[in-house]
Amino acid sequence: MSETLATALLHALKDRGADRIFGIPGDFVLPFFRVMAESEILPWHTLSHEPAVGYAADAAGRISSTLGVAVVTYGAGALNMVNAVAQAYAEKSPLVVISGGPGAEESALGLGLHHQVKTLNSQFEIFRELTCAQSILNDLTTAPGEIARILDAARSLSRPVYIEIPRDLVNMPCAQVPAFAPPPPNHDAARACAREVMVRLAAAKSPAVLVGVEARRYGLEDKIAGLCRKLGISVATSFMGRGLFVGKDLPLMGTYLGSAGDENIARTIENADCLLMLGVIVSDTNFGVSGRNIDMRASIRALDRTVVFGHHLYPEVSLDELIDALTELAAPLGHAAPRPLRDYATGLLEDSTPLEPSHIAIAINDLFRAHGPMPIAADIGDCLFTALEISDTAFVAPGYYASMGMGVPAGLALAAVTGKRPIVLVGDGAFQMTGWEIGNCQKYGWAPIVIVFNNRSWEMLRGFQPGQKYHDLDDWHYADIAPSLGGRGMRVQTCAELKQALDTAMADDSVFQLIEVMLPRGKTSDSLARFTHAIREISAMKDE
Repeated sequence: MSETLATALLHALKDRGADRIFGIPGDFVLPFFRVMAESEILPWHTLSHEPAVGYAADAAGRISSTLGVAVVTYGAGALNMVNAVAQAYAEKSPLVVISGGPGAEESALGLGLHHQVKTLNSQFEIFRELTCAQSILNDLTTAPGEIARILDAARSLSRPVYIEIPRDLVNMPCAQVPAFAPPPPNHDAARACAREVMVRLAAAKSPAVLVGVEARRYGLEDKIAGLCRKLGISVATSFMGRGLFVGKDLPLMGTYLGSAGDENIARTIENADCLLMLGVIVSDTNFGVSGRNIDMRASIRALDRTVVFGHHLYPEVSLDELIDALTELAAPLGHAAPRPLRDYATGLLEDSTPLEPSHIAIAINDLFRAHGPMPIAADIGDCLFTALEISDTAFVAPGYYASMGMGVPAGLALAAVTGKRPIVLVGDGAFQMTGWEIGNCQKYGWAPIVIVFNNRSWEMLRGFQPGQKYHDLDDWHYADIAPSLGGRGMRVQTCAELKQALDTAMADDSVFQLIEVMLPRGKTSDSLARFTHAIREISAMKDE
């Protein structure tokens, strides 16, 4: 069967690792959706609102270290997904946005088309700001090369890309897309860089390694674990790198969160006289709560295909190449054995104690001990900080751009991609945005356990600015709504009720389970309390 523009694009996605599509049909993208459905080149899932499509596709790419794919219509669809794409860009996720577009004949009519903003290219210009590569496939002769260029950029740079496909060209004949062509390796530069890095590590009295999101984006967790075992020095993940190295043979200290986190981890990272930062985004969420300024002059930063330390700059050295070169040279540095994994609290009391956020973490730790770990998707807010108190498992959450609403769509993506039953941690504020996507579970057979932190508040914001009524939310009784969406709901207020609800949820994987945990306003997890306290202290010092 000869290729069309649509099938060429779908095959190119599959050849580069994409394993499914999330989308919503719309008029300009209906021809492409028909090809998606009839060709069966990739499985697809439709959701209810474009932001959720973007979040789900983003999460699918994150958890499997491959391309996430979102397909939407022109204008009202793609523009509705801008925030999710912005988050993917900020957090280095290779999301492929495919939008239907006006046909060539329509563009020539001179009429304003529905969904058009200022010009027909307004959408393209907006996505130019949110993606690392863009193309409108309006020339069938150049389309194969353009598709390769765009998708290869997504894989190589681990950033979102944008493809617009005019609806009247979807079924036109098109040549096959060239195979993935990664940037040529620079082995000499990587080896030279690695030699300098090893000299600095060997000369240090207290070196440490901090690992960030690029380790997952490029599928390098096994390689980095092997390097760290050879070096024999302390290793932690950044806040955004939470969930890395699950099941790997690596004495990981835990997650670095500055003054808001574990004191031993903070001391090790902040006092390192040579900090090797592998794939760590330098951002306020990763470093803004440091008890002391980390001396970037004493750090080695490998990110975005560049390695920087001191006055030295090695461009076009990928993290993969650097890890390979370091592993060849690495030898034990003769420091004390790295500290073991942190212990996570277990043993929830089955009594009438009113629930607080940290109780949820203890209950999930108990659940994992009894049934084994489950993947977790967390939204922003106290649910994310509560997740820091849960034992290590596969994990997806927004950590830098920090947009509300990712949790539930990400949980659906985890169910689709991993085939495992996920736990979703989401606050009531974020659930009001995208929580209704759980209604799509029944058509795909997904059965996540969704835990809604219902404190009738945007509580994380209250932590930064106490006492304001605009942080308050009404009580929407989410558990009561679950049956109408095809699931089961339980509302709990005590530790005993939470334990019983989790046991009940685990016993029934036929539908999604929504556990609405009633929490008092003004009470946060221990982790968030430390975080907000640290932020206020740092702000106060700056104001003095």
